[in-house]
Amino acid sequence: MGQHSERFHVEVSVADDVVDVRAVGEIDIATVGAFRAGLWAAPARPVLRLDLSEVRVLSAAGVRALVAAYLRARSRGGELLLVDPDPVVRRVLHATGLHRVMPIVESAAATELVPA
Repeated sequence: MGQHSERFHVEVSVADDVVDVRAVGEIDIATVGAFRAGLWAAPARPVLRLDLSEVRVLSAAGVRALVAAYLRARSRGGELLLVDPDPVVRRVLHATGLHRVMPIVESAAATELVPA
């Protein structure tokens, strides 16, 4: 399942204890709706892993969507993990202080953090 546009798309896959969301492209004011829709399409699970390795732009609108997704996951008793952010996106996460709130993990470590 996923949301697609020319500049951005998101793919969602669901397992018993984890939802994997893979975002590709630019998350800005024009594409944040598709990003948000992809995140909201994810059913409640203990872990929501958001792969940001192919996101090249994360605007303020994208940051707000991330915060909303984090709060939504927490309210459902889950956790949001940010996986392999692109260096540009990583700088945004550090500049906004989100790296102190949302765990940033490498893809190999992300699979180890899922409950057994």
